[in-house]
Parts: sequence; structure tokens; C-alpha cells
Amino acid sequence: MVSVLIRLILGLVFAVGSLFSYFGATNVNPVTGENQRVQLSPRQEIALGLQSRQQMAARHGGLFPEQSLQDYIDAVGERVVQRSEAAKAPYPFEFHLLRDSQTVNAFALPGGQIFITAALLGRMNSEAQLAAVLGHEVGHVVGRHGAEHLAKQQLGVSLVNAIGVAASGGEDGGQGAAAIAQAANQLVNLRYGRQDEAESDRLGLKFMLQAGYDPRGILELMQILAQSSGGRKPEFLSSHPDPGNRLQTLKAAIQKSFPQGIPPNLEDGRDRFAQVVRRR
Repeated sequence: MVSVLIRLILGLVFAVGSLFSYFGATNVNPVTGENQRVQLSPRQEIALGLQSRQQMAARHGGLFPEQSLQDYIDAVGERVVQRSEAAKAPYPFEFHLLRDSQTVNAFALPGGQIFITAALLGRMNSEAQLAAVLGHEVGHVVGRHGAEHLAKQQLGVSLVNAIGVAASGGEDGGQGAAAIAQAANQLVNLRYGRQDEAESDRLGLKFMLQAGYDPRGILELMQILAQSSGGRKPEFLSSHPDPGNRLQTLKAAIQKSFPQGIPPNLEDGRDRFAQVVRRR
């Protein structure tokens, strides 16, 4: 009885300590103004991204070998960042075109490492579409979604360990309670990921507009993603959870910003895109 009580007390101490650590680590995002619970500094996010970029590239066949295409990706990405509020973020953004010609995907690592596959680039037909996907991924970095996820994941691990300590000594050694806690933690992360996507859609649209791109590019991007790979969902939408109304939400946001129609000075860059990408 005494040992059970000790385990319960230890489990409670671990759980309370984890909660205090998680909820006590708050920072104000300089771009979004959001109060965020993160435990990594921007410098640590940058270091984490740099350490992981080679491994991530290797999973997709390495970097695309044609420098002219990489230079073009760099130019569009830099325009999206430098001409928008994303420039306020403390991250040295780097954009990478991957060799993978089968996987329709784009993703971001903490600290500013942005990736797009050749498969996704090959399905586009305008610079505005490219700016849309790069802006979306920049939104993940600016929103510090990776750092938030890591902080929440660490909280989940700590709580799982606390439950394991408190429940150990039973017939299953606490494994059942730990498994339930882990499943609950995964559900929390999934729900949170969908919120990340909504914020990245909003930020990506905002950044591409500030950079002077036609917002219809992001609508076309969503349609391309939905139609690619035949009837099979493309990898981008598999790794970027889609709540089902992203396209409609973006249409509403564009209509609200431009009730009188899209200004003619916003670029789609179709000719420039065709010259660089389609004529190589």
C-alpha cells in the first residue's frame, strides 16, 4: 500500500512538473503576434533544421541537379520572404528543389529550411502557384509550428511517463494506461496540425499578396494537388491534413480582400515560369 502511494505521488509530481514546464514557456511571435508555448529558441530551431536538411533531402533522392531551376526557386522564395512580413522572422530561409519526380510534396523544417519536389513543380504552370506553395511552407516556419509541435510532443511524453510511474505495479505494469495516454497525445497533435494548416494557408496567401503575386495561384495550387496522382491523394495532402474546406476558405479570404476583383498589377508569372521550367 505504501509503495502504491509513493508511485502515485511520484507520478503526480512528474505530471505537475511537465505541465508547469510546458505552460510556463511562452513567447510572442514577432510576425503573428501570437502567444506560443515553445521551448526552443530561434537559434535552436535554425540548428535543428540545418542538422536535418541533408537527411530530409536524401529521402527524396537528393537535390535536383540543374542549377538554373534551383536559382529560380531561390529567387521566388526570396521574393516571397523579403517583400512580405515574413522578413521580420529571425530565420535565414533556404529553398531546396528535390530530385524526387514521383512524390507530390513540399515541406518545411524548423528554422527556415524549405523543400519542394520536382514532381510538384512539374505539375505547376505559373510562378504564382510556386509562390503559393513556398509561402505556405514559409508560414509553417514563421508560425513556429515545428517548435510548438516539439513542445507539445515533449509534454505528451512526460505525461505518459508520469502515468506509467503512477500505474506501474498492476497486472500490465502500467502499459495499458501508457498506451491510452500515447493515443490521446497523438489525437491532440493531429487536431493541432489541422490548425497549423489553416494558419499556414492564411499566412501563405498574405505573403504571396505582399510579394505582388496573383492570389488565384493558391486556388490553382489546391486544384492541382487535388487532381494529381489520379484518384490517389497526393503526398502533400497526406502530410498536410486537409479539413475539407481549405479551398472555400481561401476563396472567401480573397473575395474579402478584393471585393471589386483582383487588381491587374498582381502577377501570375506564367510566361516567366514557362521560360525557366517548361523550356529546359
